Amino acid sequence: MGSIFNDFLAQRDNNSKGEIIYTNDSPKDTATQKIRAEISGRVQGVGFRFSTKQAADELGVKGIVRNEADGTVYVEATSDKKHLDQFIELLRKGPSPAAVVEKVVVTYDEKIEEKSNFSQVN
Repeated sequence: MGSIFNDFLAQRDNNSKGEIIYTNDSPKDTATQKIRAEISGRVQGVGFRFSTKQAADELGVKGIVRNEADGTVYVEATSDKKHLDQFIELLRKGPSPAAVVEKVVVTYDEKIEEKSNFSQVN
């Protein structure tokens, strides 16, 4: 992933990284993995959805990102394990410079509908 995101993430303060909480184990025998994630912290009104979409497009991750009424951001994502792991790490660090991620709660969910691209949902 050679992009402005690499430069930005390399400069992030380690204290601004949120924790990742996995609610279940990743499936072992599937080429495509599917997750839903709830990101909390200062993640609304800071370009989080926009930068999440850019990162997903760059990694080839498909899915959606949307703001929730409780101040969190919700993500559904599908990809191979390598790219999905990179995407989750990006969510943890906060793809937007103004974001401060406290935690990312990740659930593997094979029932998530596969999308043809990654989009922001209002």
